[in-house]
Amino acid sequence: MSDKAMIEVKGLTMRFGGLTALDSLDMTIREGEILGLLGPNGSGKTTFFNVLTGLYKASSGTISYNGENVIGKTPQDIYRSGVARTFQRSRLSLPLTVFDNIVIGDYQHMQHGLVFNLFRRKAFRAEYDAYVEKVKGLLNIFSPPLVARLFEPVETFTMIDRRRIEVCRALMSQPRLLLLDEPSAGMTHDETHALMSDILDVRGKLPNLSVVLIEHEMNVIERITDRCVVLNYGKKIAEGTYTEITADANVQTAYLGEEAA
Repeated sequence: MSDKAMIEVKGLTMRFGGLTALDSLDMTIREGEILGLLGPNGSGKTTFFNVLTGLYKASSGTISYNGENVIGKTPQDIYRSGVARTFQRSRLSLPLTVFDNIVIGDYQHMQHGLVFNLFRRKAFRAEYDAYVEKVKGLLNIFSPPLVARLFEPVETFTMIDRRRIEVCRALMSQPRLLLLDEPSAGMTHDETHALMSDILDVRGKLPNLSVVLIEHEMNVIERITDRCVVLNYGKKIAEGTYTEITADANVQTAYLGEEAA
């Protein structure tokens, strides 16, 4: 992990009418780190992801990505710049194959159009074969057993394998920043830790990749993160290592009530 800042957030505020979902948020995401983004339900975690990826336009403040403010940029532009994400709810197309679902993640580099597909058959076949190899290579990094099932429909897979496929799709575009929004949702404790092992393996093979993880299982956060940022009602209330934030009285109050502090 580097001390170099990839993302610098300053004064970020997001309002929906009279509701302030993010309130003057300042934080940094470093190159190559796994950052845990924590907080009770409704604290602004997913809203931050939505602002960072261009789905929402912030009311005020800046998000500087490699020195450039991304507020106001389209989701497509932010995606092309190297930011990819997964969602709380699965976005896979279940009748399609593993290959189909993953290759969509690199649509920005694909040749498009009826003319190309119909009349440039050799080029189309060469591109297709190249993508098969690219997807296999990615699966060999993240989850080698899935390679043998590359052309099976996703609906035949377990929840953990579906999550693996979603993460692989996000990695397909070779992002510099990967945002994971509750990747363990719907999985058992053992499945969750198996998925986290896969993510740590990817981190070992792609050391410059930064990951921001929204997760409610604290033992997962303790195991996988380098640092944590804790939100409550849209405000940052703590920042530091897992040990530091769990000892913070503000965090204990936010999660457990006044008696814990």
